[in-house]
Amino acid sequence: MQPEKLNIKQWAEEDRPREKLLLKGKNALSDAELIAILIGSGNKTETAVELSKKILASVNNDLNQLAKLNLNDLMQFNGIGEAKAITIAAALELGRRRKESIEEKKIKIGSSKNAYESINDVLSDLPHEEFWVLYLTRKNEIIKRENISKGGVTGTVADGKIIFKNAVNLLASSVILCHNHPSGNLKPSEADIKLTKKLKEIGLLMDTPVVDHIIVGNNNYFSFADENLL
Repeated sequence: MQPEKLNIKQWAEEDRPREKLLLKGKNALSDAELIAILIGSGNKTETAVELSKKILASVNNDLNQLAKLNLNDLMQFNGIGEAKAITIAAALELGRRRKESIEEKKIKIGSSKNAYESINDVLSDLPHEEFWVLYLTRKNEIIKRENISKGGVTGTVADGKIIFKNAVNLLASSVILCHNHPSGNLKPSEADIKLTKKLKEIGLLMDTPVVDHIIVGNNNYFSFADENLL
């Protein structure tokens, strides 16, 4: 006979996620334990923590990949209904917005890595392509991050008229182009290269140079400036 399975309430108090948070603080909890607090309960054969570990394992324990799952993806797990799926999605979205709420004017861009870190929070989790622009002052401080377009899985449109109209309105001194590749493949396509060349030429005419083009994918990036493609 198999031993009777313990539910969370039968665990030692310090091993229960909620009690552990109270006793040791939020930093002491694993990702699975934090998700277990969100969902509250597991299913007939798994505790909330075990179910949370299974969910995380499905995305290789990558929270960025977890954030890409939609509600239907989450609801494929036994014990995750609509309410629990919504709770998980809402918590991940709050985390993303927390990053986004950093006061942008204080961020100075001194390298491609700075540019990537300034845009990664809005591009890294998307299942579709989006095109954003960082508008900079003469001191290379971010004036504003602007979403220019949203597209499909394999592409999106970036209108030069919109990009540089915004630059004029913001009195930007330069711009950094940014978009994501949901596939994770960072290699720029021929369309990416042609678009970058076109926008660079417009920028020179407008006295608002394009100083870089960042492609984001799977917690990494490609910089046109670093690769001497500008």
